[in-house]
Amino acid sequence: MVVIGGGIVGTSTALELSEKGLRVALCEKGGIGQEQSSRNWGWVRISRRDPREIPLMAEALRLWPGMNERTGRELGYKKAGIMFACRTDKQMAQYERWSEHLKPYQFDCRMVSGAEFDAVIPGCEDDVKGGLFTGADGRAEPQLAAPAIAEAARERGAAILTECAVRGVETSAGNISGVITERGPIACDAVVLAGGAWSRLFSGNLDIDFPQLKVMNTVVRTEPLEGGPEAAYWTRDFAFRKRRDGGYSLASGSVNVVDIVPDSFRLAFKYLPAMQHQWRDLRLRFGPRFAQEASYARKWRNDEPTPFEYTRVLDPKPHPKVVRTTLKAAAEAFPIFAKAKPRQSWAGYIDVTPDAVPVISGVDALPGFFMATGFSGHGFGIGPAAGKLMSEIITGRTPCVDPHHFRFSRFSDGTPLKPDDGF
Repeated sequence: MVVIGGGIVGTSTALELSEKGLRVALCEKGGIGQEQSSRNWGWVRISRRDPREIPLMAEALRLWPGMNERTGRELGYKKAGIMFACRTDKQMAQYERWSEHLKPYQFDCRMVSGAEFDAVIPGCEDDVKGGLFTGADGRAEPQLAAPAIAEAARERGAAILTECAVRGVETSAGNISGVITERGPIACDAVVLAGGAWSRLFSGNLDIDFPQLKVMNTVVRTEPLEGGPEAAYWTRDFAFRKRRDGGYSLASGSVNVVDIVPDSFRLAFKYLPAMQHQWRDLRLRFGPRFAQEASYARKWRNDEPTPFEYTRVLDPKPHPKVVRTTLKAAAEAFPIFAKAKPRQSWAGYIDVTPDAVPVISGVDALPGFFMATGFSGHGFGIGPAAGKLMSEIITGRTPCVDPHHFRFSRFSDGTPLKPDDGF
């Protein structure tokens, strides 16, 4: 069994398969968790999820509290709750309707306002009516999680191969029989592509048309700050969560930068419903990324270098205006953030499917080839459960949740492809 990709989904899949007694090699073109798995907000949330993801995220919330003990390492997980603030009565009503999706799970999720809001989010001077507070939500440290899970998989027998790009697969009688890496071949009868933002390029070389685009999100972290809120907080202008070191990670609650690239035109029709749904949150730009992606080979032989070897890590520059406006908005709403000293900012590419729901599925056209990708910004929190579900699909065990919504075939079977905000 070969897992391609060393982010939190790939490492979680490798851990699950290793614990089930399979021989596993995880191949990562760069280092473990160096792309979006270490660049995200660090939220572990079920609140405001697409209803199709809720059962799998409920399983993730069951798994996260035991991950330190399971891996023997610190992942920084803490159940501290997340507040989605509402500025209008209409938003309050919308979020209350969304909360109905969680009633079967009996999680702590409720609408709060007034004194109860102040008790959960002290020091807030934002002009809000109240919010949706989900106490079952939490946070973890992105820089710790994927490496910890990878090392746990290694201890259970998995081979963790970094700086080892997979160039392609080999087949025998139409079935997977191995992969070719830049270091040589690995025999296997199954492959999991957990390649994040690179998954469309890799699968395209196998004549598998996977619709996927990227959006860029910018994050800033502060030095330790005493007296700030313990729960995470979201509005359209800014969002934050407390870090294990006492500082905060902050980002815009809505703004994502979208680089126009050749795939933007190839996939425009598939993404129209998503664009109509989320156009206010997207900042389109035309720049050097177009030429860079246009230069990538879209087809290659297994005996020649690939784009994955020329670009080991996607490391986009953070958007300075987003950093400034985020810090300013947070300080206006929470005076304590006026004292915050920025220590670092970064950006990462989020891989997005047309319906903003991941693929966790086999691919019928290539028996033995599986995909666990397209998590659309939700991969960090849902990662441990995604790895569990992927391992169950591969081994033929009863899945922890119904995988129907995550099937690859939805992109070609006439299923409407659009995000669902649950309202």
